[in-house]
Amino acid sequence: MFDVMRNMWALFLGMLLLMVGNALQGSLIGVRAASEPSFTTEIFGYVSAAYFAGFLGGSQVTPYLLRRVGHVRVFAALASLVSAAFIIYAAIVDPWVWFVLRFIVGFCFSGIYIVSESWINDGSSNENRGTALSTYMFFQMFGIVVGQQLLNVGDPEGYELFVLISVLVSISFAPILLSVSPAPLYETARPMTLRQLLDASPLGSVGSFLLGAVFSAMFGMGAIYAGRSGLSVAEISIFLTVMYGGAMLTQVPLGWLSDRMDRRQLIVLVALSGGIACVWAATSGTTVLGTLYGFDIYVIYPAAAVLGGLANPLYGLLIAHTNDFLEHDQMASASGGIVFFNGVGAMGGPVIVGYLMESQIGNAGFWIFIAAMMGFIGAYGIFRMTQRPTIDVADTSPFQVVTPRLTPVAAEISQEVVIEQMEEAAQDDDDEDTQSDKSQDAPFVADR
Repeated sequence: MFDVMRNMWALFLGMLLLMVGNALQGSLIGVRAASEPSFTTEIFGYVSAAYFAGFLGGSQVTPYLLRRVGHVRVFAALASLVSAAFIIYAAIVDPWVWFVLRFIVGFCFSGIYIVSESWINDGSSNENRGTALSTYMFFQMFGIVVGQQLLNVGDPEGYELFVLISVLVSISFAPILLSVSPAPLYETARPMTLRQLLDASPLGSVGSFLLGAVFSAMFGMGAIYAGRSGLSVAEISIFLTVMYGGAMLTQVPLGWLSDRMDRRQLIVLVALSGGIACVWAATSGTTVLGTLYGFDIYVIYPAAAVLGGLANPLYGLLIAHTNDFLEHDQMASASGGIVFFNGVGAMGGPVIVGYLMESQIGNAGFWIFIAAMMGFIGAYGIFRMTQRPTIDVADTSPFQVVTPRLTPVAAEISQEVVIEQMEEAAQDDDDEDTQSDKSQDAPFVADR
């Protein structure tokens, strides 16, 4: 851990500032849009979906750009576009302009992450790659949590917060560019076809698609839901903080459980529990679907924490379950397909949530959509349990902490870590068998 931090602290610091700025802009435009008459919830759903469309597009195009002009030029170009886009947000508050800006920002951030993650992979070894990836994930989540609190340092109606996110993102590039090693050679495994991946793990593929819709709804529409519900800026920042902060507490415990029980049962339990929390939150609203208790902020906060704490680790559970049905040499190749399924699902989440919130369902549509997606994952998991026998726990692959915000590069790194862990475990078993054979032969040799 200390070696990783000593060698990569500047890179991680840059990523932390980058995530703070990105998280703040995602929440800030939701809060600002909620107060703008030109932004209906349905329109903002399309604006939010543009980010995820751009992110998916960037993950496909960036490898081509890297091979053409190299890491440093791609990084600098994308960084400049992001910084400019954040200023234009405040200058032109228009749905069509924001739609284009969100697409550009999503595209650029995808490329920036790919470049940064390539440097992380190049700067780590087989011995510390897992630690480097875990540290990277921690700084991602911590940056997201900090970004929500910065909503309170300025007025969302003004331009100061937009300038702040531009400055944060601009500053973040300095330690990244000044500390990294020479640009690595960009290489990725030859991907499996989507059909092969779907045949190998239907639950992993379908679950990743549905979970993409869940996360885009949370990340893209959480702030506008909270704003439309009447929460103050301080209350909105708390709502978003507990939603993302819950994931930091549950990844490791659920990962520990997944290595000791039937993963499909745990996936079903986690998905249905998250769905129940959303139903609980929906019934506390003031819409036509839930007037029993009235709007209760002390229901919304715990429900958000439970949802975040269960939905985030569910992505890692689905990947680990997929690995259970793959050979070692297929795992890295499958990572790109999982990211693609997740990205396609993410594009539809905000659009559907925006439509539901504009309908008679009202603000509760935010929770009802997520509850439905989590319920579908749970129901499909139950169905799959009837189609294929359970794999013995001893034969399953280890769980690796990941988030749905991964690019194909980081997803592939996580798979390489899993492969290395499995190979080490197999080598240890072989060594134990060899020692056992020697110990059994020893008395016979002594008697001779």
